[in-house]
Amino acid sequence: MLFAKPLATLISQLEKLPGVGPKSAQRLAYHILGQPEEDVRRLADAIRDARDRMTLCERCQGFSEASICAICSDPKRDPSLICVVAEAKDVTAIERMNEFRGTYHVLHGVLSPMDGVGPERLKIRELLARLESGSVAEVILATNPTVEGDATALYLAQLLRPIGVKVTRLAHGMPIGGDLDFADQATLLSAFEYRREI
Repeated sequence: MLFAKPLATLISQLEKLPGVGPKSAQRLAYHILGQPEEDVRRLADAIRDARDRMTLCERCQGFSEASICAICSDPKRDPSLICVVAEAKDVTAIERMNEFRGTYHVLHGVLSPMDGVGPERLKIRELLARLESGSVAEVILATNPTVEGDATALYLAQLLRPIGVKVTRLAHGMPIGGDLDFADQATLLSAFEYRREI
């Protein structure tokens, strides 16, 4: 099916969004075209405004409207505890628990040699700079339990241990309420590997 050039351009731009395939991009494009002009302008302005006004926090490298984000500037947070995550959206996931009271550090990716992502492409130098003061007691590595996430955690652990900071990794394995019968082999293996004494 051929699309008019403006519609084809819109669809191709929407396809670049994560999780949006060709069919979803078409549905979104037609939805946008069917909205009142004022709503479409508000959406475009919100995208432009967020892109123009958001920057990286000088400390944690998360997205912020100010040079230091709300979490890093919160006096109730424990700056001696840093949770390292791959992406800024991971901070939101952890914050939903409403339990973690430390600070964060966003790497903006994980090591992936196949995709050309080496340590120099991540915010590792900035993390090391935060540790220079000696006031950080523990770094929690909270990358996803994937090949790339595990490789990144291992690389960071080897880099951080000589500094003398405690390095921990989020446990992973069986979900609460999960049945052993339905768990895949990788999940069960991980559950055994990260078991703890009770």
